[in-house]
Amino acid sequence: MSKTTLHANRPLSPHLQIYKPIPTMVMSIVHRITGGALYFGTLLVAWWLIAAATNEDYFNFVNAIYGSWIGLLVLLGYTWALLHHMIGGIRHLIWDTGRGLEKETTTKMAWASLVLSITLTILVWIVAFTIV
Repeated sequence: MSKTTLHANRPLSPHLQIYKPIPTMVMSIVHRITGGALYFGTLLVAWWLIAAATNEDYFNFVNAIYGSWIGLLVLLGYTWALLHHMIGGIRHLIWDTGRGLEKETTTKMAWASLVLSITLTILVWIVAFTIV
């Protein structure tokens, strides 16, 4: 059997261009992305804690960066990523128990995780700005 015949008979692996994006698939991808974002966001939290332990001038410098509009935008994204990743983890924990695996239920849970993460992010920021 020649090499070209062997390759012609092999099935093609599915790829993203074949699948129509569904909410569950998109939330799975976003869950992975937020996991990566949390790694870098946690480095920012560590930087803030190190600045707090170093001296007042350095702490004020880091606070000025985080208090700028770009810093607040990054912190808003970090808050959303943290909450969205947590809710996605809870969703997967529910699936690990064998519950909620029906197609309609998984789609509802995917949309609910998105809505809930955005809502909780807004609430956290409202509370944070109310306290300060």
